[in-house]
Formats: sequence, structure tokens, C-alpha cells
Amino acid sequence: MTDELYILQSSEVYDAIVVGSGISGGWAAKEFCEHGLNTLMIERGRVVKHREDYIGEGKGPWEFPNRSKVNNLLVEQQHKIQKHCYAFTDATKHFFGNDRDLPYTTEEGKPFHWIRGNQLGGKSLLWHRQSYRLSDFDFAANKADGHGNDWPIRSKDINDWYSYVEKHAGISGSKENLPQLPDSEFLPPFEMSVPEQEIQKRFAQHYPDRPMIMGRAAHLTKPTQLHMQQGRVQCQARNECQKGCSFGAYFSTQSSTLPAAAQTNNLSIAPNSVVHSLIYDEKTKRVKGVRVIDNDDLSTREYYAKVVFLCASTLGSTQILLNTKTKSFPNGLANSSGVLGHYLMDHNYGAGAGGRLDGFENEYYSGRRPTGLYMPNFRFKPSRYSKKYVRGFSFGASAQRDNWQGMRYNQGVGADFKNKLTHPGGWSFGMYAQGEMLPRYENQVSLHPTKTDKWGMPLLHINCEWSKNEIDMMHDAADLAAEMLTKIGLKNVSSYTSYKDKPPGLAIHEVGTARMGHDPKDSVLNNYNQTHDVANLFVTDGASFCSTSTQNPSLTYMALTARAVDYCVKEMKNQRL
Repeated sequence: MTDELYILQSSEVYDAIVVGSGISGGWAAKEFCEHGLNTLMIERGRVVKHREDYIGEGKGPWEFPNRSKVNNLLVEQQHKIQKHCYAFTDATKHFFGNDRDLPYTTEEGKPFHWIRGNQLGGKSLLWHRQSYRLSDFDFAANKADGHGNDWPIRSKDINDWYSYVEKHAGISGSKENLPQLPDSEFLPPFEMSVPEQEIQKRFAQHYPDRPMIMGRAAHLTKPTQLHMQQGRVQCQARNECQKGCSFGAYFSTQSSTLPAAAQTNNLSIAPNSVVHSLIYDEKTKRVKGVRVIDNDDLSTREYYAKVVFLCASTLGSTQILLNTKTKSFPNGLANSSGVLGHYLMDHNYGAGAGGRLDGFENEYYSGRRPTGLYMPNFRFKPSRYSKKYVRGFSFGASAQRDNWQGMRYNQGVGADFKNKLTHPGGWSFGMYAQGEMLPRYENQVSLHPTKTDKWGMPLLHINCEWSKNEIDMMHDAADLAAEMLTKIGLKNVSSYTSYKDKPPGLAIHEVGTARMGHDPKDSVLNNYNQTHDVANLFVTDGASFCSTSTQNPSLTYMALTARAVDYCVKEMKNQRL
């Protein structure tokens, strides 16, 4: 890619504007460009060039002043929220937002951790790459148990698009033929260690309806010709992905969709451009473009297009819609339903259990596998629900041997203690829950009535908390995990709940707030992610979700985005947009 891609001022009327450059934005730009449409991608942050700007990549902890820990003063000044993310270190901090410059407010007593990556590529540089399809049980859950509105799509509507994006992105995994977790177009899975294989057998023996499988991840275990044409090669199992990957071994905007879009010569990019609001024409009832504030000098400019795709993240896209107030939409653009900003959801990682696994002293593993094991939701339909709560949870899991990183906290001194640190200890196995959060109207985001950011835009105010349903679920998940691990023979099993320390947002799977639906009276988008109220405006990121399911959402972002662009292009060709 060349610097000619990047623009500042432009009087051109583009075929399409894509706001955001993360997983959804990258896919939207690629699809529009490959359809031959002149496309402008707008990114509020700086340019990050593939390979060139991965400044932490390949560096060992000893190469950082504080062994990759971020300076405490810097954390307190700039990263009070971002520091809670598992991936935040001195080697990755440049990919995270600056909390000082990106304030938001929360309801008193209801913390929300909004993790942000405002740069070209967005959080596609930081995501954990777990990639799972939703099933018809997920799409039908709201209708089945009465919580939330009915998804306007089912598996038959999106399966071909799952296959389409999976082949391009590259998803490793194994075919399992599970009703609650449809198989993908897989590259070979990563391997389980010998102890993990044994644990898998024990689970199959004692809990045949609760399979333990290898986690499905957007990593190239065996690249296809298509992947190599993208300049991507096999995963090196370094598990340093959040530093950026010059191998392109995991899917990101930089490694995959952005070069594909640029190759068409139909792409322009406006970086450092904070979208203030959309330009709406009352006469045509269409959006004409976007209003932008320069990230650095605060100057303003406008860009125009025939269609606009919002892919700015769940909360980012919703903030833009809420901040676009017109005569027809005084409470936010495309908000005739009044539900814009409501039904905010996230996953709950607030429980788990672990124990010791005897034996296997002669076994170890090589490399640092970038994915763990996965137990799909076994409470995937109402007949399997607990009597205490509705919906369910999946489990992530892995086995590991004690090493110096953990044993250094043990008591000891002298040569014998140091020598002990050079030898692996015993095996342990742990599980952590990923629980579904119900769609609730009271969990919402709105614009603060008085406080603004440095661009003069109203701050986003977040009012969100776990309900009794999520709390009861996590207590049950902890109990069940301990019960299962004891049953399969682990020793010294203990469980925990941590939902009090992990508020919504920290899973970084926030969805909802501009949901899809059959009825324009209780939803913002139709079944193609097109706003009910404004025909040439689409939202294809997590804001469109009607429920969370238990699976990681990013693969569904990709499929919904590619599907929406295909629909949009056909509508444009038929002159209906």
C-alpha cells in the first residue's frame, strides 16, 4: 500500500463511506472495493502500517524498562481503564486508547470498562481471535424464552456468508457436528497436549453431552494459496499476537482485508478523522455523508457518499447516531423506535475452577499455542436451562505445567530454589466461563447532557450492570466447573467467582444498542443491517446484535458485514438506493 491512499480534503461523492477500520470496517471496505465501488474508509485514529508499525513485536520482556509492565504514573494518567485488559502491556499500549483523551461517564455504582483501539485496523490488532458460528438455537433464543426481540435471521440466511469469510480469514478448528456450535470451513486445528487429550477422554466418558474441543481461532495453521497470495504465512505459535504479527498469521485488517481493498485501486482512507455526525437530507430522507473533526488540529471537514456503513464499534456507531439530531429524528438518527442506545450487552467471564492433574511428568509442550480448549454451551435451549436462570455459558480451558513464571512466587532462597525454577513442576487444568447476558432495555448508553470531549462532542454515558440472572449463572458455572473437574479425577479443585471485579465491557464483546429486528417499532435495523428509517444507512458491527449467545462475536461481524454489502450493492444497481 502507498501513501496515495490517504486523503484529507475531498469534494468527491464516493459510492460508499465506511466509518471504522476494524474487523467490520475492513470487511466492508474490501467488499465494496471488490465490487468496483469507489470507497472511502474513515478512521478516527492514526495510520498503522503492517509490519512497519508493530514496534513491540519480537521483543523479549527484558528489552523493556519494566519487563513489559507499564510505568505506574503513565497508567494512572492515561490508561486507568485500558490497564484492565489482559492484553495491555508496555509492548502493546500504543494500540490502546488514551483514557485521558477519551472520557465517558457511567451511572454511579455501575462501572463499565470500555476498551478501545483507535487506529487503522482498530481492535483487529488486539482481538483474541476466537471464531465461532452462531447456531439456530442462538438466533431463536430470544423468541424461545421471551427475553429480547426475535433475530430477523436464522442460520440459513448467513451460513454461506460464514463460509465466505472463513475461507478468506482462515479459521483453525475441528469438525464436531454439534447442534449448538456449527462447524466452519476449517484449517487444521492446533494440537492438544497429552494431558489435555486425557482430560478430553475423561469428559467424554463422564459428560458425553459436554464435549471438550480445541478452540477455533483465526490463525493460519496451514495457509491456503489464497492466504499466501495475501502475503500471509503459517502461525509461528509465539502467542504474542497483540504486539502485531508481521507473518500475517492471524486475521487482522492490516494483514488481510485492507490489502485486498487497496489492490483494487478503489480505496481511499481518511485517518485521524473523528466522525461527529452524519449529514441527513430531510427531502430525500437519505444520508449524504459525514461531518468530521480532525483528531489533531480540531478543524472540520465533510465527506459525501451514496451510502454509509457504520462500523465504528458497538458504542462508537451508536454515539454517532445519537449525536446526529435532525428535525425528523430529534433523539438520534434512525431512532423512530426509541430503542437506539438500549439493550447493551457483553459476555460475563466471572467464574471458573481449576485443579491439579497427577502424572504426565514426562510430557511437555513446545511453542506457545495461541488458543486453548473450548466446551460449547450445553444449556443451549430452554429444555436445558437451569431452574435458577435462563440461557447458558461456554467454558474456555487449558492444561499447563508449573514453570518459573509461576513458581517464582513460591517461598525459597538460594541455589536449590533457583535450580528448582529451571525444572517444570506439576500439571494443572483450569476452566473459565463465558456467560450470556440478557438483552435488557435498562442497560443503555446515552449522550451526557452537559459534558463534552476535546472535539466538543457530548460524552457517552453508560448505564449497565449484571442482572441477577447473570450473577446466578456465574455462581452455577463455578460450582459446575468444580464438580466436573472433581468427577474427572483432578485433585485440590477450587472454584471462584470474579464478576464483581469484571464489570461489563471488560470482555470486549459489547453488542446491542442498534439492534436488528422484524418490526421498525422495536428495532433500528432490518435483516440486512439496513436502518429501517434511512434506506442508505447500514450498521454492521456489534451494535446490530439482538442477543450475545455464548460464542465470541467477531466471526459473525464479518459474515453480517459481507452479506450487508452484497445486499447494498444489488440495491444500488437496481436503483433502489
